[in-house]
Amino acid sequence: MAAPVIPPIRLGLIGTGLAVEKLHWPALRGLADRFAVTAFTDSSAEQGRRFAGYSGTDPARAVAGRAALLAREDVDAVLISVPIPHLYEVARDALTAGKDVFCEKPAGADAEQAAAFLALAAGHPDRTFMVGENYFYRDDLRYARALLDEGAIGRPHLMAWRYAVRSVPRAGGFTGTPWRQRPQYRGGVHLDFGVHHIAQIRLLCGDIARVHGAVQAANSTIDAPSDLALNLVFAGGAIGNYTASFPDIPVPPEPNEMRLYGTEGVLVLAGSEPECRVTRSGPDATTHTTVFRGSDNGYRAELVDFADAVQFGVRPVGSVAQSVANALVVQRAFDSAERAAALALDPVPGAGPVPLWRPRGSTGLFDGLPGQRISSSASFAA
Repeated sequence: MAAPVIPPIRLGLIGTGLAVEKLHWPALRGLADRFAVTAFTDSSAEQGRRFAGYSGTDPARAVAGRAALLAREDVDAVLISVPIPHLYEVARDALTAGKDVFCEKPAGADAEQAAAFLALAAGHPDRTFMVGENYFYRDDLRYARALLDEGAIGRPHLMAWRYAVRSVPRAGGFTGTPWRQRPQYRGGVHLDFGVHHIAQIRLLCGDIARVHGAVQAANSTIDAPSDLALNLVFAGGAIGNYTASFPDIPVPPEPNEMRLYGTEGVLVLAGSEPECRVTRSGPDATTHTTVFRGSDNGYRAELVDFADAVQFGVRPVGSVAQSVANALVVQRAFDSAERAAALALDPVPGAGPVPLWRPRGSTGLFDGLPGQRISSSASFAA
């Protein structure tokens, strides 16, 4: 007997700006069996018309404001993509209206609002409430996590990551958004973009027990600190350093590699084309390299996880608690910088170590996902 056909989730979009255009819509377009956009709204009518044009969505599905969208019976769930200071209020209204929610990150403009996000999720246990964190779903990072779980480098004891990239306003890009240049949220670029790096660190290294941070303002186009130097102590005993710089001057080419040092080898994540390298110790050291091509940095997978949670009751990896745990590392780092002291991080209720996401019903990491993986090995004298 054939399995029943499950109709796609009727999805409303609240906000149709750059994140939808560049990140979410390309993923949604390939998931027509899971989602059908039945309504959309944006504070900018021009932006809404642009969305209808490039997506092919019927312009008649545009509605005037989120209240009207949330009142519609043909909307089961919403994707919220609005400026950071407004994420909480929109998510609250959507959950109150009985909708399942996929919300852009981060969970909260500051530590107080992060706590409010947790309370909001706890108050709506009958609804699926995810905060998007595509780094939890990236092919290269999940592959690296699986290798670590298998003991590929032994016991990790040190993480080192320096990331530096010029950041100036560019028309049509995320850095050109006025609310990012004058952020009304604590942490600036480190909460907006750097929180992805925190997600990567937590996925691969586990929970963070203590932070010691310092910040600098060295970008005239951003009204917030551009530099963060952060020493970390992980709950599992490893230590690490994360340094991120977003200056407004050109910088020499940087490898921007994350390196994890273990008792039996080293794992490196690098490259504009995602690459994972594992070097094993021994008399004849071997480096195994896997390059990932054609993947979408996890945007499709996180929406699949959301759909599975709505339709099949799967517990999503990108929970509100996990997003709060990411955001609070940034907030605690800024606390540490202000106090010039190392500070402990309290565990976030409901978070804990980030689970490794796999496609539902699969034991493999990549079943049903786009992309290509190319592996090679090379030996050298240690």
